[in-house]
Amino acid sequence: MSRCLGKRAPKHDLRTYRLAPMLAAHLPAVPVQKDWSEGVPYQMWGNDRYGCCAFAAHAALTATWTHAAQGLVVLSTDMVLNNYGAVTGFDPQTGARDNGTVLLDELNFWLRQGLHRPGQTLDYLTAYGTIDPQDCDGIRRGICYLGGVLAGVQVPQGFMDLPLGATWDWNAISDRTPVGGHAIALVGYNPEGLFFNTWGTRTFMPWDTFTKIADEAYGLLSRQNWIGIPGTSPNGEAFEALLAEVRGV
Repeated sequence: MSRCLGKRAPKHDLRTYRLAPMLAAHLPAVPVQKDWSEGVPYQMWGNDRYGCCAFAAHAALTATWTHAAQGLVVLSTDMVLNNYGAVTGFDPQTGARDNGTVLLDELNFWLRQGLHRPGQTLDYLTAYGTIDPQDCDGIRRGICYLGGVLAGVQVPQGFMDLPLGATWDWNAISDRTPVGGHAIALVGYNPEGLFFNTWGTRTFMPWDTFTKIADEAYGLLSRQNWIGIPGTSPNGEAFEALLAEVRGV
């Protein structure tokens, strides 16, 4: 099956909030394992034809959050491609200007201008912050307490040659030639590694593979998707407390 990438080089903005230290201060305990991805019906969301991986990851996170917190919300492929177009200038009708996405540009647009989501006009991200991809405890906290982490990786050819859903293990491939950047939704972990969505498939990679290929990661807080009817996250945390932990107030 055809598959595309589409993550452009990371943009480093010194004003971007550093999330991991604050989560560590407020949430020192990290469970050994947590997996929000079981039973979530991930889709390709157009990433077999276009470099819309950042917005396929947004759709995957939305599905993961709402499956756990409220009631499953699944974006259509058209909606994902329209979000890609709104942020980057991509034309969903012709496929023109398919040049990929800077993840910080996506996050800032989602925060300030909103992305399309079924059932409401726009979905606004509440807050986000960077997590050092080498900080495995920070990644665990983001997944456990925020329902997922948006990560950027540099994909070697050996992973492109694998069947969909096969484990991404750096030590098991021979062709490590870099192909390009890719955005993935990290949605679970255990002591051995991470569960993530890519190309519509729940996939696993060992921790040492992730730290080799990851070049950026972000913890996200979505009031509209991660908070249930009682006003708490699936972990039972009140929204205002969770927001204070994310913002460091």
